[in-house]
Amino acid sequence: MMGLVEKLDAPTQTISDTLSKLQSPFLLFIRVYVAWVFLKAGLYKIGDWDTTLVLFEYEYQVPLLNFELAAYLATFGELVFPVILIAGLGTRFTAIALSFVNIIAVVSYYATLAKGAGLVWHYLWGSMLLTTVLYGGGWFSLDYWLKSKLGRDHGG
Repeated sequence: MMGLVEKLDAPTQTISDTLSKLQSPFLLFIRVYVAWVFLKAGLYKIGDWDTTLVLFEYEYQVPLLNFELAAYLATFGELVFPVILIAGLGTRFTAIALSFVNIIAVVSYYATLAKGAGLVWHYLWGSMLLTTVLYGGGWFSLDYWLKSKLGRDHGG
């Protein structure tokens, strides 16, 4: 005979099992969404490189770096890390790298972002990247596939 605790726990366990199955698709969605945002920014930068250099020289206030080096590093980060993030390769490291790009963007362009709603978007992307750092890539990642081939734990 099923006790009261077991009867009350059964629906909770069903909900928990269902949510567990949705975790990996959700993590994939987060990776693709955030990657697209950064990739699009990188594509805009290379689409008009002269304007990008002018913006980095006069508009963005990247601390400690020459404006040209900052432009190259930002563009590199926005073009390379998103592709790796979507693939789910080194997912946590890549999410940390993109978080760094995000933080530098906020620090460098804070005055302008704070005037509009732009800062809120950076908080959202930062939260999504933090989720990826904490939970990894899930089933739909090269990390998971490689771990399964190497016989390691599937923690993400």
